[in-house]
Amino acid sequence: MTDSAAAALREAPHVDRPRVLSGMQPTDALHLGNYLGALRQWVERQDERDALFCVVDLHALTVPEAVDPATLRHRSRAVAALYFACGLDPERNVVFLQSHVPEHAECSWILTCTTPLGWLYRMTQFKAKSEGRDSVGAGLLTYPVLQAADILLYDADEVPVGEDQVQHVELTRDIAMRFNHLFGDTFVLPRAVVPAAGARIMGLDDPTEKMSKSIMVERPGHGIGLLDPPDVLKKTIMSAVTDSQREFRFEHASPGVRNLLTILASLVGESHETISERFGGRGYGDLKKAVLEAVSETVTPIRERFEALMDDPVELDRILERGAAAARERASATLQRVKAAVGVGG
Repeated sequence: MTDSAAAALREAPHVDRPRVLSGMQPTDALHLGNYLGALRQWVERQDERDALFCVVDLHALTVPEAVDPATLRHRSRAVAALYFACGLDPERNVVFLQSHVPEHAECSWILTCTTPLGWLYRMTQFKAKSEGRDSVGAGLLTYPVLQAADILLYDADEVPVGEDQVQHVELTRDIAMRFNHLFGDTFVLPRAVVPAAGARIMGLDDPTEKMSKSIMVERPGHGIGLLDPPDVLKKTIMSAVTDSQREFRFEHASPGVRNLLTILASLVGESHETISERFGGRGYGDLKKAVLEAVSETVTPIRERFEALMDDPVELDRILERGAAAARERASATLQRVKAAVGVGG
């Protein structure tokens, strides 16, 4: 590779449409926070970017004792079906299951061999997830390298992430730069893109906690699942924590009221100020009813499309197989570059 070609490779090569890679773990049912913070933005921008979206099922194996194989297989396809139900078009995006593209695991091993151990021990999520455990699997330490492989295999320019994941994209850049230094310019350096503020959705039972899939399993009233039936939506939203006041001004409202105002404003496309003025002087019950109506109008068609997709597993698998084939075509080209750089393979 010439010096000029290598420089072009490093500097975001996709000028007209930036290449984007993003994905979610198939843990539990996705919730409204996932939709407002990520899925809706993926859909709204799918014509602006060359996008790949994966369900990162290999990452779900980092705590193997918590994995039931049949459940993992079901959840992986269910999350993919939710991608499509929320509006991602498989004709305009590459959507696939991570484990269907073996290049991820192979590239991850090569990158693991070039990643200093100290970099992994410094990752804040490893510290948090390993704390208090009697035994920690190596995958919990090294999964950021697999995440780096996920990104680098597709020459991604942008990686949409929450603020808590920026450190992982920075590690990916460090790994790529170290590899390029050791073996010559091979990888594009991606950049983290944090979505615009305003989509941080908190728990309805405790508005000081961010809405979480794992917490929803333990506390059903905590979050709003995208697949929740009408009776569950009503119970969850009408039971949301507020206060004993009638303060609707966003800057002065309690955390629970601010959360409800944020949900409603995000769903109907209005400002906090407009929403606050509309409900000023009224009771919180009216606000909750408006939130319930807006949420129902959003999630009902998603749930119906999801159920239709899951009722036709042959077609769903066909779509995912086609996505995996498209992903492998791109990933294999990068992996060949990586293997040639380190001197393995044909």
